[in-house]
Amino acid sequence: MPRDSDSQSTSSPMNDWFLGKLPATKAVFDHFIKEYKRIGEVTVRSAKTMIVVTTPRKGIAYIVPRKTFIDVVFPFKQAYGDNLCFHKIAQVPIGPPQFNHHLRLITKEDVNKEVRKFMKLAYELGS
Repeated sequence: MPRDSDSQSTSSPMNDWFLGKLPATKAVFDHFIKEYKRIGEVTVRSAKTMIVVTTPRKGIAYIVPRKTFIDVVFPFKQAYGDNLCFHKIAQVPIGPPQFNHHLRLITKEDVNKEVRKFMKLAYELGS
C-alpha cells in the first residue's frame, strides 16, 4: 500500500514483481517473508522500484526479485563486515550514516542462521 506522503511509492500489485520470474524465486521470497514474520510483526508492500518490509516505525528490508533470485538490502547505521552472507556493503554518500548490506537469496536454505541474525537485528533496530 503506498503512503500518501511518499510520491515515489506507487501501488503495483505484488504479483507483478514475479511476472517472468521462476516459481522458485517466488518461493524464496515467500520463505523470507515467512521467516521475518516469525521474528515479529512486519508489513510487506509494493513500491515503485522495490518491495519494502516495514515495522510500524520504518523500512527494515528492501527486496528486488530477479529472474532466479531475490536481492535484499538491509540498511544499518554501521557496517557489519565480519560475515559470510553479504556480497556488498556500501555506505550511502548523503544524509545520516547508513550502510546498505546487500544479500542475494537463491534458495530457501540461503535464509540460514547468519541471515536470520541480521534479519532480527534489522527488526530490532527498526522497532
